[in-house]
Amino acid sequence: MYTVPLPRIGTDIAWRDAAKRLIGAGVSPDDILWDYEGEMGALFATATPLPPVTRRIKAPQSFVAMANTVIWHKDPQRFGRAYALLWRLRHEPGLMQDRADPGLAKLRQMEKAVHRCQHKMKAFVRFRDLRQGGERRSFAAWFEPTHHTVEPTAPFFARRFADMDWMIAAPDVTAQFVDGHLSFHPGQPKPDLPEDGAEALWGTYFCNIFNPARLKVQAMTSEMPKKYWKNMPEAAHISGLIAGAEAQVQKMRDATPTLPPARAAKIAKRLRKDQD
Repeated sequence: MYTVPLPRIGTDIAWRDAAKRLIGAGVSPDDILWDYEGEMGALFATATPLPPVTRRIKAPQSFVAMANTVIWHKDPQRFGRAYALLWRLRHEPGLMQDRADPGLAKLRQMEKAVHRCQHKMKAFVRFRDLRQGGERRSFAAWFEPTHHTVEPTAPFFARRFADMDWMIAAPDVTAQFVDGHLSFHPGQPKPDLPEDGAEALWGTYFCNIFNPARLKVQAMTSEMPKKYWKNMPEAAHISGLIAGAEAQVQKMRDATPTLPPARAAKIAKRLRKDQD
């Protein structure tokens, strides 16, 4: 039996390295315990040395891409599920195309959930200006992802905000980008971030682009789940906008011209003339 310790930071690299060694040595999924961040406790604290790399292992690129995403899911069985599929791929080369396979379907579902969580992170992280001295601006944000998506999503922010220093703090992992260098650190409680005057401007902009005539509350809360609202400054306006939407729509209806434009009258006259 192999007990494989996996760190919270660099989980994907550690899992891939262990999976290559274990599959190369022909170790069955039933003979592996994946211990993420010591969650198994003292009973399984001693890790069995992994077998050496004996040969190059090939896997479909579609599996590699899927596994690299699934690893960030919160399901404690994610490591075993991914390895079990890799084990089966040795003798079922067409498995990745079998949409009816329950094992693959579960992993695809997990992959989709992680991608969705990453999308929410890109959309809902709200930075606050730390107003520190120096040549580079400095910002910080607090985010509570559903899955372990801070580490795989941070490079997106590094590319987008390369001209500033920033930190995204989260309960499990904190990402920092300082002087062009991205690093990861243990998670932390929500920091006491300073007030940011830009949040009022952002709230004003949000209220002005809100279209009450197109309001669909269920669709909105599906795309912007309420769990994220407490960390989004514009969310403070949502309840009021929803409550006043019907009155705003009626106001828009009342402001609609009731008489047809002059050109419409000319067209109607021409049509009658043609009919005669």
